[in-house]
Amino acid sequence: MTSPETTPTKPGYKTTEFWLSSIATILGIALASGALPEGGTIGQIIGGVVALLANIGYTASRIQAKK
Repeated sequence: MTSPETTPTKPGYKTTEFWLSSIATILGIALASGALPEGGTIGQIIGGVVALLANIGYTASRIQAKK
């Protein structure tokens, strides 16, 4: 039996996941901070949740890539 070939893991800043999660985090923080006047309190809560989920998703994808 042959062993599966492993490819080296790219640095985090070179991945699509990094850039997409960074954009989602920045937009979420802008919405949560009230810098964007859309949505009021509900918009701020949604912005905070979006930023949190983007970070959790990126972290989970990097953990999977490193295994």
